[in-house]
Amino acid sequence: MEADGFVRRRRMTAETTGNDPGVAGASAGAEVRWLGGRFWGVSETIVGSLSPRIGGETELQTVECIRSAQDAQTEDSEPDYEGLPQGASTSTHMLAGAVAGIMEHCLMFPIDCVKTRMQSLQPDPAARYRNVMDALRRIVATEGVWRPMRGLNATAIGAGPAHALYFACYEKLKKTLSDVIHPGANSHLANGTAGCVATLLHDAVMNPAEVVKQRMQMYNSPYRGVLDCVRAVWQKEGPAAFYRSYTTQLTMNVPFQALHFMTYEYLQELLNPHRQYNPSSHMLSGALAGAIAAAATTPLDVCKTLLNTQESLTLGSLSSGQGPGKGQGQAHRQISGLAHAFRTVYRLGGLQGFFKGAQARVIYQMPSTAISWSVYEFFKYGLTKHQHNKRRAQHMEV
Repeated sequence: MEADGFVRRRRMTAETTGNDPGVAGASAGAEVRWLGGRFWGVSETIVGSLSPRIGGETELQTVECIRSAQDAQTEDSEPDYEGLPQGASTSTHMLAGAVAGIMEHCLMFPIDCVKTRMQSLQPDPAARYRNVMDALRRIVATEGVWRPMRGLNATAIGAGPAHALYFACYEKLKKTLSDVIHPGANSHLANGTAGCVATLLHDAVMNPAEVVKQRMQMYNSPYRGVLDCVRAVWQKEGPAAFYRSYTTQLTMNVPFQALHFMTYEYLQELLNPHRQYNPSSHMLSGALAGAIAAAATTPLDVCKTLLNTQESLTLGSLSSGQGPGKGQGQAHRQISGLAHAFRTVYRLGGLQGFFKGAQARVIYQMPSTAISWSVYEFFKYGLTKHQHNKRRAQHMEV
């Protein structure tokens, strides 16, 4: 019907317009507009009949867009470096720990040399120092600029793998034990236990390097270099000499590290409650934790130094009149064991002997632990952010 009407109207228009081209063009435009209106009406009818399905597709597209926007916002947000990506966390902790350990020991090595000398029970008259600065000044003036750095290469070789195992073990156990003891929150018991277990691995790797380092740091050390020291100790005292102080080291370091980690984590709760990357809080927490732990464990450190160095003057004092009999020379050829070291320190220095070098130890440990934690947290943050950006790029490609 509509088509017949359209034909009749078309025929009437043609008869009316005659041969006038302007009128014919105007009527043709009107016809096109009428035809377009009819087509638009039909289109609306079709779209209306399909609106439920199209509306559903629109909703799906909207949900997908919102989801994509949320994913993009998540990917663009700052990575949580305390929750590292699975599969890469162990390697990240190990690499960050190795760099932190090497930098810590290398930067503070001159102070460590002074600490070792000031803990000597029977120092040479030329090696008696009033304080840390006096010791450094006299060592440089009388023995050369590079003398405080002797044994640095042995320390660097041992510090890398020792601290890699140390931080990786600590982070893994801290998370595991915290989830068991206090899920979703920080646990001081978990921190202390993780620090104690990590110390076992650290000292097992570091103890031989400590023996070589401290023997080369002593005044008038007879060794030409690290290899000469290793060879001489191996030939004269046997391989067990490299682990003679291991039990003492553990006896000292287990409470030291437990107190160190518990103090650090407690200070982080106060200074950095949201556990974000904050260099100043890491540095301050590390310095205070190191100072407290170092002061509390100085007596054990004095015994460890004695066992590592086997000072010739101390052994000579024990064998030439300090003991009850004249046969003491054979009995004190070597000092072995923590109990023997405690008796020797008390016999030669009294109660004050257990705190020899306490000032140097605290001065050494404060910047040492501050450097260690600052470098470790920096590299952990940097490596985690790199992994985060890499995963975001892969997500964008997909």
